[in-house]
Amino acid sequence: MTDAPESLVFDLVEWVAKQPRTYAEMLDAWRTSCPRLTVWEDAIERGLVMRKPVAGQGTMMVVTEAGRRFLGGHERGMVSLASASSAARHSRA
Repeated sequence: MTDAPESLVFDLVEWVAKQPRTYAEMLDAWRTSCPRLTVWEDAIERGLVMRKPVAGQGTMMVVTEAGRRFLGGHERGMVSLASASSAARHSRA
Protein backbone atom coordinates (compact mmCIF):
# COMPACT_ATOMS: atom_id res chain seq x y z
CA MET A 1 0.00 0.00 0.00
CA THR A 2 1.05 3.57 -0.52
CA ASP A 3 0.89 6.04 2.32
CA ALA A 4 -2.17 8.24 2.35
CA PRO A 5 -1.66 11.87 3.36
CA GLU A 6 -1.41 12.05 7.15
CA SER A 7 -4.17 14.65 7.39
CA LEU A 8 -6.64 12.32 5.65
CA VAL A 9 -5.75 9.40 7.93
CA PHE A 10 -6.27 11.74 10.90
CA ASP A 11 -9.67 12.81 9.51
CA LEU A 12 -10.78 9.19 9.13
CA VAL A 13 -9.68 8.18 12.64
CA GLU A 14 -11.33 11.28 14.09
CA TRP A 15 -14.54 10.53 12.12
CA VAL A 16 -14.69 6.97 13.50
CA ALA A 17 -13.94 8.23 17.03
CA LYS A 18 -16.92 10.64 17.00
CA GLN A 19 -19.54 7.88 16.87
CA PRO A 20 -19.82 4.19 16.05
CA ARG A 21 -19.66 3.53 12.30
CA THR A 22 -20.58 0.39 10.41
CA TYR A 23 -17.98 -1.12 8.12
CA ALA A 24 -20.33 -0.52 5.16
CA GLU A 25 -20.78 3.14 6.16
CA MET A 26 -17.03 3.59 6.40
CA LEU A 27 -16.43 2.02 3.00
CA ASP A 28 -19.13 4.16 1.44
CA ALA A 29 -17.83 7.40 2.96
CA TRP A 30 -14.12 6.75 2.35
CA ARG A 31 -14.18 4.85 -0.95
CA THR A 32 -12.04 6.33 -3.69
CA SER A 33 -11.51 5.47 -7.32
CA CYS A 34 -7.80 6.28 -6.98
CA PRO A 35 -5.82 3.12 -6.24
CA ARG A 36 -2.99 5.24 -4.83
CA LEU A 37 -5.17 6.92 -2.20
CA THR A 38 -5.65 4.23 0.43
CA VAL A 39 -6.81 6.18 3.48
CA TRP A 40 -8.90 3.55 5.24
CA GLU A 41 -6.57 0.71 4.29
CA ASP A 42 -3.62 2.64 5.74
CA ALA A 43 -5.54 3.39 8.95
CA ILE A 44 -6.33 -0.32 9.39
CA GLU A 45 -2.79 -1.46 8.54
CA ARG A 46 -1.34 1.04 11.02
CA GLY A 47 -3.65 -0.33 13.72
CA LEU A 48 -5.48 2.98 14.21
CA VAL A 49 -8.95 1.55 13.54
CA MET A 50 -10.22 -2.00 13.44
CA ARG A 51 -13.26 -4.04 12.45
CA LYS A 52 -15.28 -5.38 15.37
CA PRO A 53 -18.23 -7.77 14.98
CA VAL A 54 -21.18 -6.59 17.11
CA ALA A 55 -24.20 -8.84 17.56
CA GLY A 56 -27.26 -7.38 15.86
CA GLN A 57 -25.30 -4.53 14.26
CA GLY A 58 -22.87 -6.29 11.95
CA THR A 59 -19.26 -5.24 11.61
CA MET A 60 -18.47 -1.95 13.28
CA MET A 61 -15.38 0.20 12.95
CA VAL A 62 -13.74 1.26 16.20
CA VAL A 63 -10.73 3.36 17.08
CA THR A 64 -7.95 1.38 18.75
CA GLU A 65 -5.76 2.55 21.63
CA ALA A 66 -3.08 3.35 19.03
CA GLY A 67 -5.69 5.42 17.18
CA ARG A 68 -6.50 7.38 20.34
CA ARG A 69 -2.80 8.08 20.88
CA PHE A 70 -2.52 9.14 17.23
CA LEU A 71 -5.39 11.62 17.67
CA GLY A 72 -3.95 12.93 20.93
CA GLY A 73 -0.49 13.32 19.43
CA HIS A 74 -1.83 15.31 16.52
CA GLU A 75 -3.79 17.60 18.81
CA ARG A 76 -0.69 18.22 20.95
CA GLY A 77 1.37 18.71 17.79
CA MET A 78 -1.09 21.28 16.49
CA VAL A 79 -0.97 23.15 19.79
CA SER A 80 2.83 23.10 19.73
CA LEU A 81 2.90 24.47 16.18
CA ALA A 82 0.43 27.20 17.09
CA SER A 83 2.51 28.17 20.15
CA ALA A 84 5.72 28.25 18.11
CA SER A 85 4.05 30.36 15.43
CA SER A 86 2.71 32.76 18.02
CA ALA A 87 6.11 33.03 19.73
CA ALA A 88 7.77 33.74 16.36
CA ARG A 89 5.30 36.54 15.61
CA HIS A 90 5.86 38.12 19.02
CA SER A 91 9.65 37.97 18.70
CA ARG A 92 9.46 39.89 15.40
CA ALA A 93 7.27 42.63 16.89
